[in-house]
Amino acid sequence: MGEYIITTDNMSDLPKEYLEERHIKTCSLNYMLEGETYTSKNGMDSHEFYEKMRNGSMPTTSQINPEEAKKDLMEFLKEGKDIIHIAFSSGLSGTYNSMQMAARELKEEGCGHKITIIDSLSASLGEGLLVHKALEQQKKGLGYDELVKWIEDHKLNICHNFTVDDLFHLYRGGRVSKTTAILGTMIKIKPVLHVDNEGHLINVSKAHGRKKALAELVASMERQIGSYRGKNDIVFISHGDCMEDANFVKRQIEEKFGIQNFLINYVGPTIGAHSGPGTVALFYMGDVR
Repeated sequence: MGEYIITTDNMSDLPKEYLEERHIKTCSLNYMLEGETYTSKNGMDSHEFYEKMRNGSMPTTSQINPEEAKKDLMEFLKEGKDIIHIAFSSGLSGTYNSMQMAARELKEEGCGHKITIIDSLSASLGEGLLVHKALEQQKKGLGYDELVKWIEDHKLNICHNFTVDDLFHLYRGGRVSKTTAILGTMIKIKPVLHVDNEGHLINVSKAHGRKKALAELVASMERQIGSYRGKNDIVFISHGDCMEDANFVKRQIEEKFGIQNFLINYVGPTIGAHSGPGTVALFYMGDVR
């Protein structure tokens, strides 16, 4: 059985310690803030990043281009193993296409190893959860082709539900209209969104007030979990510098589903630039998104 590694990008929002412990290599989508460019390797402290956003700084982001993607894959190939790369959703970025182009070019140049680029159709710790589940399957002994099939068969079972505290950032990213942002802010409407089967952000409901929006995340889990009830051994939660709210959702899940194992981490700056401070996102395995 040929040896292979699983790689991903920083949009998976997995903690640095998690990546280092499992020797997972990543490529980086960058963000720009106050005239400086940051990567996952020289990134700003997450709390400081969100404080700057609260104080009016407006970050911008960039996708990985084909040249950068090829450089990253060449670095990964130094391990001398085949590669399964789990990429940020094609519905939210052109990064997946860049990785595909780079992989194709390396194959044409005779790199000598298999490279499969998987469109996760996921974001933040949803992508991270898919990486986590893939690592579990690898540990069980799945071969390269078996794992590629497993990921493709199960990636749409990764459910994403999230809410934001400030509609302005979604408006700035083209996710809601200016009128919706202004009116929603005035009457304290909090949208609940998810990532659909095409990997796009979709507004699925509205809640009046923060606590109701957080409770709706858990209610969505109740509706979507289906045959995975009792099978979710871990739930992932990411947040935009609002740990108290993330813990509120965690407690609700503990009470409703009896799940005790959680991974909680920041929404990284590259995604946080578009969702803003106060974002809370919930990720788990379910029958339907």
